[in-house]
Amino acid sequence: MASTISAIATASGVSSISIIRVSGDIALDIAKQITKKEQIQPRVANLLSIYNHNNQLIDQAIVIYFKSPKSFTGEDIVEFQCHGGFVVAQEILETTIAYGARLAEAGEFSKRAFLNGKIDLTKAEAIAKLIEAKSVEGAKILAKQLKGDLKDFIDSSRENLLRATAYSEVMIDYAEEDIPDDILENILSQLDSLILQIEKILEASYRRKGLIEGFKVAIIGKPNVGKSSLLNALLSYDRAIVSDIAGTTRDTIEEQVRVGSHIIRLVDTAGIREAVDTIEQIGVKKSMESIDDADVIIALFDRSEPFDSEDAKIMEIVKESDKEVIITLNKSDLPPKIDMEQFDGYSTIEVSAKHNFKQLTDAMKSLFDTIGSDEELMLISTRQIEAVKKTKESILEAKEPLLNGELEFFSYHLQDAIKHLSSISTPYNSEEILDKMFGEFCLGK
Repeated sequence: MASTISAIATASGVSSISIIRVSGDIALDIAKQITKKEQIQPRVANLLSIYNHNNQLIDQAIVIYFKSPKSFTGEDIVEFQCHGGFVVAQEILETTIAYGARLAEAGEFSKRAFLNGKIDLTKAEAIAKLIEAKSVEGAKILAKQLKGDLKDFIDSSRENLLRATAYSEVMIDYAEEDIPDDILENILSQLDSLILQIEKILEASYRRKGLIEGFKVAIIGKPNVGKSSLLNALLSYDRAIVSDIAGTTRDTIEEQVRVGSHIIRLVDTAGIREAVDTIEQIGVKKSMESIDDADVIIALFDRSEPFDSEDAKIMEIVKESDKEVIITLNKSDLPPKIDMEQFDGYSTIEVSAKHNFKQLTDAMKSLFDTIGSDEELMLISTRQIEAVKKTKESILEAKEPLLNGELEFFSYHLQDAIKHLSSISTPYNSEEILDKMFGEFCLGK
């Protein structure tokens, strides 16, 4: 008999409601003991008195019983929805443990749901990521995965790979049978189509990962152009030290801020210039690392000063970067002195970190919304991305032996592709190829 597990399902702290979830064979028995009720009707919100193991009244709570297998984990589940706070929920949890449950490990409810076939790995990962989603668009993407969009793609692609492998095995073992002449051409066409789909999904996943994790935006510029002032203005409080002394910021400062429907990670970097001070050199190095890590770069220039060699260094970085860049001219409240010809070919935004930076926030919102606007499938974790990359590599390795008629090597590489792809959703079973072979080909005569 599997152990019955229990945990508080809501975040710790003072709240209106807390939820304690119990899952396992004796979940209903525990609920009956806690509520002193002989019967608890499934899928009905029951307002019941809750007692601890010393028969002392704890609270009045909503108790809902989900009977196996129609529950999240596939096991009997009971949820206690009590008044929020630190004390009541903890006492109910301790009471469930006193009556035979054990404290659940991290992620164990979802693990049981997976093991009992209620969810696959794509849904399990989507549940975990949905809690941490940094944008409305990111939450929508994860909701699609919960609905099964990625699983459908994986299942469909795996079916095509299984069919191709089955055809190959048939041609190896039953060469004397009548095999369609165009079978190799069809297999190659299917593989090329799948590679194209994989490449599109990988590109979309890299480009849109900020929707899930939060876009990282680095503010770069020479010293004293107002990077820290802009950071403070965007955060609406003084996070960074601001002074007229060039090189005040010696380290990167990272904070979260909401822009439109997106929570972004905003990074204030040390001014980029030829530094002689050892500490400042380290700061400049960290600034360059932040540029490499960023999804978007805000290149900040002082509109009230002439364009100089240090500004030219920033423009050089901009031109060499493959990141999204927003050229921003600060101190728009002062008379302009900068040479605008230096920005030919680039759109510019004028702001005042002290007075008005709405154009910049509007530009960022528009950029992030554009990134999240397409409907392409997306991989939401490094594990999924690596599995798809390995799938593509195995398919490419399978194509050459197929063209050379080396079907044993073709099947070997294709089975590797199936294993990598299947790891995203449901682990691969080699018997699936046999089922495909003898299910689609009349070879048992």
